[in-house]
Amino acid sequence: MPDLIEDLRAALGASAVLTDPDLLAGHRRDEADLCAAGTPAVVVRPRSTDDVAAALRLAARYGVPVVPQGARTGLAGAANAVDGALVLSMTSMAQIREIDPVNRIAVVQPGVVNAALAAAAARHGLRYPPDPGSWESSTLGGNVATNAGGMCCVKYGVTTEYVLGLEVVLASGEVLRTGRRTAKGVAGYDLTRLFVGSEGTLGVITEITVALRPAAEESLTLVAVFDSTATAGAAVAEIAGQGLTPSLLELLDRTHLRAIEAYRPMGLRTDASALLLAAVDTGPRAAGDLDRIAKVCTAAGSAEVFTATDPVEAAELLQARRLAHPAMERLAAGSYPDGNGGLVIDDVAVPRDRLAALLDGVERIAAEHDVPIGVVGHAGDGNMHPNIVVDRADPASLERGRRAFDAIMELGLSLGGTCTGEHGVGLLKRDWLAREAGPVGMRVHRAIKDALDPSGLLNPGKVL
Repeated sequence: MPDLIEDLRAALGASAVLTDPDLLAGHRRDEADLCAAGTPAVVVRPRSTDDVAAALRLAARYGVPVVPQGARTGLAGAANAVDGALVLSMTSMAQIREIDPVNRIAVVQPGVVNAALAAAAARHGLRYPPDPGSWESSTLGGNVATNAGGMCCVKYGVTTEYVLGLEVVLASGEVLRTGRRTAKGVAGYDLTRLFVGSEGTLGVITEITVALRPAAEESLTLVAVFDSTATAGAAVAEIAGQGLTPSLLELLDRTHLRAIEAYRPMGLRTDASALLLAAVDTGPRAAGDLDRIAKVCTAAGSAEVFTATDPVEAAELLQARRLAHPAMERLAAGSYPDGNGGLVIDDVAVPRDRLAALLDGVERIAAEHDVPIGVVGHAGDGNMHPNIVVDRADPASLERGRRAFDAIMELGLSLGGTCTGEHGVGLLKRDWLAREAGPVGMRVHRAIKDALDPSGLLNPGKVL
């Protein structure tokens, strides 16, 4: 290891190679609670593709595992270090290299923060639609590596639908370019989509070409209050069944409403069992579509429906939804002595017509395993995030939480769903990916991994 570190300093410069124990400790993990994490031997902050290639060639020479990291906002342990690893922290590669308003594309380095690209695109009358809840801190490299979703995906889709091309450094140190800059193109295998969602196990992304869209008009927003999460889920299915396409359709249960209100008082209805937040983009049909959504919610059993009166109120409602995660973290920490409360954050997606069954099932699982579970998520595309509150200091609480997690996974798959809608597999869901993909699917996964990373040095232990 000393030889590797000296070679890294010679190749990249001493300032790019970090060995201070406090800095190493700060790069151990992402935000996934209760996932194992090791201590890296060295952290490298590359500034260019050449730096990444040099680091990977040296890692291959010395047989040292490599863990790519972005802003470490992930929730599945995909960015967690392993002991003795070389961590590649990509946050210094943060240039927006090009915004092309004619071809409606942007070319960015992986360390660019999602919100920074959004602001830059807006100056050209354009937007980059994928908007994960962590958009103000998460990086495009991490978004691509996990195929991140977001609150507007119900209408605009997830990250992979916007990635046109990539520059990727392979485990050998070779540089691969995939994809295109054109609006259309079908030459060869779709290698770009292979790397999107691969969580750093097949290569290290060093440049991203994304599609942009015209900037959206201001949205019309409503809130519907329900006496149960299941009736809110039934309303979501009916909204889709009537052919309505809101630009946002989010669900928050009572646990989250109370957590958000305690975290930042906003006048939310904390007596409601569930709240649906819906928005439609302005246009000639907007008012009519919002009215139809309101009528569907009322018919499904909503106790109250009200519409935001102006853009400021609409923005506040959206901000309330974005506060769900930090609010639940505070609630969990305060639920047990000495701040030992933790969150096991699930991420399960089911067909929209099975959403009510999923929500009913999660409530039943919480009671059966005697653990608090709050539910929030992207109801419009059937992607829910059950948040399981556990006491880190109590082995019995941890075990109940793990059993509840597994029961939710089992339920989601039984309803025709998937073990992860947007957070990725990471460490958290390797066993559930194997069950979902089946033996043939996993054999294909491993064949691809072996072809691109024959020594198994790229983000070992993740996904497979």
